[in-house]
Amino acid sequence: MLSLHGKIVAITGASGGIGEATARLLARRGAAVVLAARRSERVDAIAQDIRKEGGQAATCVVDVTKAEDLRRLVSTTVDRYGRIDVLVNNAGVAPISPLADLDTEGWSAMIDVNLRGMLHCVAAALPVFHEQGSGHLVSIVSVAGLSGATPSMAVYAATKNAVRSVHEGLRKESTDGVVRTTAISPGYVRTDLADSMTDPHIRDATRKNMDAMGIPPAAIARAVAFAIEQPADVEIGEINVRPTVQA
Repeated sequence: MLSLHGKIVAITGASGGIGEATARLLARRGAAVVLAARRSERVDAIAQDIRKEGGQAATCVVDVTKAEDLRRLVSTTVDRYGRIDVLVNNAGVAPISPLADLDTEGWSAMIDVNLRGMLHCVAAALPVFHEQGSGHLVSIVSVAGLSGATPSMAVYAATKNAVRSVHEGLRKESTDGVVRTTAISPGYVRTDLADSMTDPHIRDATRKNMDAMGIPPAAIARAVAFAIEQPADVEIGEINVRPTVQA
């Protein structure tokens, strides 16, 4: 296991689930973390826990649908620690439903958070990465849609696969060795993602599957750590992490 000491990592969606688990793990391994989310009281409490355990942690209130919030996250990180080595794009929502329900508000929310939020991360971090001469964008994507969108998940899968496509484009534009990219696609993970689902039947079924077969958020956090602890000349482009019992 390589050391993360000295790494400066900002994480969106860090108020719970995968984001929280990632912040705690990276801090334990020696990274300084900046936790970003809309719920300021929650990220403040997590950061306080990390500091009590001897880690380095700061917070920033961020709504990823707002480009200025991502710029502020990057500038806050650089102002506090001198640079930003990694930006973990983790914030996501899943108000999934059949297309026939015509939930246009849910569609827009997934586009704004899952896809546009990632693009805001790119726009905020890329100039700084190039100025520094190095940087790493990690996005938490999803196995949804890898083998075709499943019923009720067409728009959700589309936003996640769009993120994957942007990652691949950025990778191909970054062969000068400055920017690394990693897309991590979880299967069922025991998080509160189902809370963003508006259809009660889908929400209940998803929660049941998460409870029955979901892996802990720490499993995804380990994948994030693995990707960013690699030497500068090694890029882990994509990782899929599923429960062993998930079809």
